Amino acid sequence: MEPQLGPEAAALRPGWLALLLWVSALSCSFSLPASSPSSLVSQVRTSYNFGRTFLGLDKCNACIGTSICKKFFKEEIRSDNWLASHLGLPPDFLLSYPANYSDDSKIWRPVEIFRLVSNYQNEISDRRICASASAPRTCSIERVLRKTERFQKWLQAKRLTPDLVQGLASPLLRCPSQRLLDRVVRRYAEVADAGSIFMDHFTDRDKLRLLYTLAVNSHPILLQIFPGAEGWPLPQYLGSCGRFLVSTSTRPLQEFYGAPPDQAADLAYQLLGVLESLRSNDLNYFFYFTHIDAGIQEATRAGENKDIFSCLVSGCQAQLPSCESVSEKQSLVLVCQKLLPRLLQGRFPSPVQDDIDSALAQCGDSTRADPEVLGAASWLKHILRPLRTCDSRFAYRYPDCKYNDKF
Repeated sequence: MEPQLGPEAAALRPGWLALLLWVSALSCSFSLPASSPSSLVSQVRTSYNFGRTFLGLDKCNACIGTSICKKFFKEEIRSDNWLASHLGLPPDFLLSYPANYSDDSKIWRPVEIFRLVSNYQNEISDRRICASASAPRTCSIERVLRKTERFQKWLQAKRLTPDLVQGLASPLLRCPSQRLLDRVVRRYAEVADAGSIFMDHFTDRDKLRLLYTLAVNSHPILLQIFPGAEGWPLPQYLGSCGRFLVSTSTRPLQEFYGAPPDQAADLAYQLLGVLESLRSNDLNYFFYFTHIDAGIQEATRAGENKDIFSCLVSGCQAQLPSCESVSEKQSLVLVCQKLLPRLLQGRFPSPVQDDIDSALAQCGDSTRADPEVLGAASWLKHILRPLRTCDSRFAYRYPDCKYNDKF
């Protein structure tokens, strides 16, 4: 998941109380000093072609969607590095690619293209699907998945209910409420009319694509159901094609571990504010992180009914925490342990640095009660507030800060 802290630029890749947020491949989208406008991309046509194979359409029409395929085929999504014909397509082992997106071939904006899982993991998953039907090593992925018992239940269903997603590995669906699942259906962007909680307007393929996406990686669904336009700190979902999704561009948080103290304080302050909004918001959704690192946490489940959709990515090897184990302090403890020290330690003069270190230690102490951790986080935010610089570089809050006595 990729929470975005304001309008400008860094990246987090997460997975709430009815939906577990997990941060795999951390890259938080924070508001940073205003950057120069994205450069215009050369309009010279080139010989590169994404093609059905690169996008995964040759094997997986049942994958996450086709809403942005035309953009790829019309070369309205491209990268500076791909414009030289001799370079060809980018390596297929990468999980993400920086690119440029245009609606008129004149003005371009930065975007990111993501694989939901690695190309290697896709190959393993495809073999599992074929093996589940005693088919050859290569088979029609869509045909096999259509014949499964779970998908046959989906075909008969008018509404997405918790029993239809039971056992899927996504943290988003670990403890699903009907309210959450209704929101998934209502906001599913790969279907033309997504204004109803019922799936009457879904084609069979629409249902299969939604099920496949939820089974492999629910990140694109998360971006669709909690859009930035409503104030959620996530990048904008632009569309999917085959095994790729496209979203607005972000920058990895680790790029700013060496940032100047005022910028580091600003990023840390924003992150603490985002965690507050994910814990307490008008729609009463509770987001929390289950994992923070630079890799993917394999999730499996013991003692639950398994089918091919339950094991597409994880192989059913690990176990997710129970719903009852979640506490209010969980995200704060993880962030204060693993992220904020990289931004804040050894950056400020004493006694300010001593106060910051003390607040971090208390906030990151998992043995403390929820109120103590929340109080430490509030104290840390109070310390950081005056350390932020108010100038035009921070366009997301300027000139508001200039004329606010409380800044």
